[in-house]
Amino acid sequence: MPSYVVTGASRGIGLAFVNELSVNSQNTVFAIVRNKSTATHLTALSRNNIVILEADATDAKALNLAAAEVSKATGGTLDYLINNAGGSTMLGLTATDPTPEAIEEDLLLHFKWNTISAVHSTNAFLPLLKKGTAKKVACITSGMADLDVTLQMGTTVQFSYSVSKAALNMVVAKYATELKPEGFVFLALIPGMVDTSSTAVSAPSEKFMAQIMALIPAAMKQFPDFKGPITPEESVRMQLEVIHRWKVEDSGAFVSHFGNKQLL
Repeated sequence: MPSYVVTGASRGIGLAFVNELSVNSQNTVFAIVRNKSTATHLTALSRNNIVILEADATDAKALNLAAAEVSKATGGTLDYLINNAGGSTMLGLTATDPTPEAIEEDLLLHFKWNTISAVHSTNAFLPLLKKGTAKKVACITSGMADLDVTLQMGTTVQFSYSVSKAALNMVVAKYATELKPEGFVFLALIPGMVDTSSTAVSAPSEKFMAQIMALIPAAMKQFPDFKGPITPEESVRMQLEVIHRWKVEDSGAFVSHFGNKQLL
């Protein structure tokens, strides 16, 4: 019976991972959320093979407690960890327009959400993963963390978010290098451009949306087959196909839901 931990599982892509995985009754899915009482979309799934656990992904102690609960349920093992938790202030900052205080605060916040959280989560569940059969860790990153795409498309917005996700890619590479001899597979996985508005807590600012919409013409030029944002469900199905087929020899890769560098 394969076991999965999904962080950031209350909405969006994380929720879609839990939903897709739990359709198979042979899977046990541990959904990590900050607050169970507000995870209404998740609790509405009401499947016996979903276990909801509370832990802020930036809180190492809380994640260790969650790992202990998973260990009790599985007999000390875990097969897959999907580090999906993360966030963005959606301020649309660039490198040059904020004050020094604003950019420092924004950078530190994004590193905590998108980089440090994955380190804490991986370390918390690593002892269980070492005893699992799959030994796979997928960290959900972003196409905005790709240097070539940034330069080719001229994307200046989401400065702190992009930097923190680029750092996450290096985190994946470091774990992959260290744990490859033990048969681990690590992936920095781009989900594509996904419309998560149906389960969002609040709508992004008009400025942020205008900046994102301005990227679409460049995206369509760079990726001629791009037809617009996809659903979380479509993205997750493609991501899981990549996760399940990825091999140890390619551990540490930075790829999209297509399994290559095609982002959109």
